[in-house]
Amino acid sequence: MESAPQKLGLIQKYFDDFSEEQVAQFTALEALYTEWNAKINVISRKDIDSIYLHHVLHSLSIAAIANFEPGTQVIDIGCGGGFPGIPLAIFFPKVKFHLADSIAKKLKVVEAVCEGANIKNITIQHTRAEEIKNRKFDYAISRAVAPLKDLWKWSAPLLRKDHSKALPNGLICLKGGDLAQEIFESGLRPRMMPIFKIFPEEYFAEKYVIHAAK
Repeated sequence: MESAPQKLGLIQKYFDDFSEEQVAQFTALEALYTEWNAKINVISRKDIDSIYLHHVLHSLSIAAIANFEPGTQVIDIGCGGGFPGIPLAIFFPKVKFHLADSIAKKLKVVEAVCEGANIKNITIQHTRAEEIKNRKFDYAISRAVAPLKDLWKWSAPLLRKDHSKALPNGLICLKGGDLAQEIFESGLRPRMMPIFKIFPEEYFAEKYVIHAAK
């Protein structure tokens, strides 16, 4: 069985400019999630063995299309066990990530992983996105949490409008399968990027990064 540093080679195949601290943080994820998942199930058992492909690299497909500038504020809506927020927080150490979920025990895992991997740029809130008031973010991120129309309804009030960046402020989400009906029902005209074009791994066939500008 491969060790975590060997498995991390999958990430470094596509990204090769990590600091020693970032490598240590990414490497720590497997043991932390394995330990905590045994207590609080946030990742399916089969996915734990493929955490770097199914969760970490999948999350980092957002980094392949969005170069978040230092100081950018990002909310992860329905963060679950911390994806895509935790890998992105390691990737962008000068960006502020706010991870929100309505299930407290999942946030307990997020908190433990952040502490164990020494991730300092994440804040956590036990809430539904639609209940967050008096806060604005540059981007909302999410992974397979809800239909696009609902994600947009929850995220739009939380987003600052700014089209001056290379990637305009908005919602960035990870989705899979045939999305034609879901996009039609949302009333949006998002940009879709096949993840397989970014990371040509079989697992990413029919998976997409979707960006809808505010």
